[in-house]
Amino acid sequence: MVRYRVEHTTRYEYGGSVILSQQLAHPSPRAWPWQETLNACWQLEPEPSWRHRGFDAFDNPVEWFAYYLPHTELHVHLSLDVAVHAHRPPCLEGGIDVHTLRERLSYHGTQPLPEDVVAQRYAFESPHIRIKRELAAYAAECCPPDVPVALAAAALMHKIHEEFTFDPTATTVSTPVMEVLAQKRGVCQDFAHLMIACLRSLGIPARYMSGYLLTQPPPGQPRLVGADATHAWVAVYAPGVCDHDWIEFDPTNDLLPDTEHIAMAYGRDFSDVSPLRGIILGGGDHRPHVAVTVTPWSDFSEEGPDISG
Repeated sequence: MVRYRVEHTTRYEYGGSVILSQQLAHPSPRAWPWQETLNACWQLEPEPSWRHRGFDAFDNPVEWFAYYLPHTELHVHLSLDVAVHAHRPPCLEGGIDVHTLRERLSYHGTQPLPEDVVAQRYAFESPHIRIKRELAAYAAECCPPDVPVALAAAALMHKIHEEFTFDPTATTVSTPVMEVLAQKRGVCQDFAHLMIACLRSLGIPARYMSGYLLTQPPPGQPRLVGADATHAWVAVYAPGVCDHDWIEFDPTNDLLPDTEHIAMAYGRDFSDVSPLRGIILGGGDHRPHVAVTVTPWSDFSEEGPDISG
């Protein structure tokens, strides 16, 4: 088990007065079998006119809030303490193969398994995901019909990591997945979307994972405050490999997530799990300033950080 403190701050300084704002945020992690939320403090400045907590369609904790009075800035701060347990499967062999899974998820006129029904919502197109022949062709050599789904997904992860270049200047949040495939450059969000789109194009359900990743500073250098970022990876429906049927893959780093990944939410793609999104009336030119710091408890003291607040 590894414990972390996450500090995530988003600042909007508007170019003019905002007279109406309605927002949706993910203020705390969902429940995971391998991750405990020890403390979560969610702060908004100024205090909104209205706020309400609940769950979205994917059972992620969300908060809706709104401002009905003019304001010129918005500060959102999340302070989170979590404990992450090892959960990477020791072996990807075994489990259902690609052909059998596709057949099982196809229509047969009989009552499907409940877990298959849930998985099917991650098998279709969504706002950032397309199902295309070109995507199926790109992934085909990694996913032959008789290969276990988990091994096929691992092969696709390796392929993306080897053939694509991490370049934060190459894309934006709205760059289409087909453009990412063509230019072979992007960031973690792009690589997650690409892997998901490839798998869904082959009939394999996959969902978008959102959270944080511990980044290690260079040897001898201190950990920089605010230098981290949110992270994205993939979970693939591969029954028979582990108890919960979904296996995680990180194509950006070419590994199976374990204790250095802190999971917040999952959905069909980024649009379902954005940390903060909404609409405003007014405001002029503006852009968010985001700072994220992920710190192991060992960097504080033997007792860990103070979580009394």
